Amino acid sequence: MRVLAIDQGTTNTKALLIDDQGRILARASAPLTTSYPHPGWAEQSAVDIWASVQSVIARIVVDTGPQIDAIAIANQRETLVAWDSQTSAPICPAPIWQCRRTAKASAALITAGHDPFVVARTGLGINPLFPAGKAAWVLEHVPAARDLLEQGRLRMGTVDSWLLWNLTGGATFATDHSNASRTQLFDTETLAYSPDLARIFGADISCLPTPLPSDSLFGTTAPGVTALPPGIPIHAMLGDSHAALYGHGIRKPGAVKATYGTGSSLMTLTPARTASNHGLSGTIAWTDRHGTAHALEGNITVSAQAAAFMAGLLGLPDAAALSALAQTVPDSAGVSFVPALAGLGAPHWSDAARGTISGMTHGTKPAHLARATFEAIAHQIADVFEAMQADTGQRLSTLSADGGASGNAFLMQLQADLIDRPVRVSRIEEIGAFGVAGMAMAAMGGALAPLSDTTMVTPQMDPAIRYDARDRWARAIRQATG
Repeated sequence: MRVLAIDQGTTNTKALLIDDQGRILARASAPLTTSYPHPGWAEQSAVDIWASVQSVIARIVVDTGPQIDAIAIANQRETLVAWDSQTSAPICPAPIWQCRRTAKASAALITAGHDPFVVARTGLGINPLFPAGKAAWVLEHVPAARDLLEQGRLRMGTVDSWLLWNLTGGATFATDHSNASRTQLFDTETLAYSPDLARIFGADISCLPTPLPSDSLFGTTAPGVTALPPGIPIHAMLGDSHAALYGHGIRKPGAVKATYGTGSSLMTLTPARTASNHGLSGTIAWTDRHGTAHALEGNITVSAQAAAFMAGLLGLPDAAALSALAQTVPDSAGVSFVPALAGLGAPHWSDAARGTISGMTHGTKPAHLARATFEAIAHQIADVFEAMQADTGQRLSTLSADGGASGNAFLMQLQADLIDRPVRVSRIEEIGAFGVAGMAMAAMGGALAPLSDTTMVTPQMDPAIRYDARDRWARAIRQATG
């Protein structure tokens, strides 16, 4: 069995052809750019997103031929695409998950007392991260949106629904439960969109895609839309973080996965629908033939992106050069860098926070700033890990790591040291693609061989040094948040 897994991310789109033995038969990648037209705004071209998918599919077909049993989709979450169903043309750029354009509107809703109701229905605290506020913004600020809504032609959805629409030639307008649960318009108890939530945000559920279980048969490829022949089934869709959790083989509570990308997502399964008291989100991990799996998640706004940012400030070519510089000193010499470049996400949730560098002296060198950057990435993960333990009331045993920055051995050792737990690192960078391919195979009656290509990193830091490091970080967070 061969599944073409599309891994549509923020910085690039990847496609992997995976067989049921877990072998990657072919892979392709296409870059994407993000625009920042105003302070706090972040958006991408939906046309470019779709073109990148067409591109990677074409390259896979050239390399291996069109013999594919199914397509599976893992996608960047909380990015909102709005388009005209008649022309399939987007009506505006897509505000991505990182976009903060609805920060004032979100704050106003919280001040008005709506947050407890929203959290009770969705597990998500009101925040610009989520698409509900973005959908209201489109309806208010994009001239064509209201007219198209009245005509029944407006379509709004997360990236999975946009890709599905194009792959099926407009025949299917649907999403899966994992992506729907991130919209803040979806009641995770009833598994349906909520008119009450839509009224709070000023959105409209009539233009949203049909939510389906994650392992559904979502449709088949239309003729002429990609290099693939028509009739290939699209048999699984998952948000990228959910797909990574599935790909790591985590099927019961007790372990955590962390994706190290532009931002970071940590996720751990819970026995039932769970609300957080420590700055996390309740979410649906996936729905499959076994039922609905629930999870707690913490989203970090700027994670591995911090290394690219600091490399630029120091005049270094890339994050790899920054890592090499960081390892020339034994510690950060008291320097802390809080990369709140777009506010702070979980578990602190401060839109007003700004990036800070503290603890510098006459002895501070660029290497100390470099090391503080990698420590910051690991500290943010540790903050969410500790919040998960507090919410679940149980000691979490391991952290499974994936994403581009997880390939940095120096960072992974820092991570194990700061959480005092083993870190299991996948050598397959595209673990989300691996996970959603496995779900598609299971849906078709097959099975994907378990992930075996991993490295275990064990903690080595002295407890007293760990305590001091975490305490210094906590002080730096307090400074960044005022």
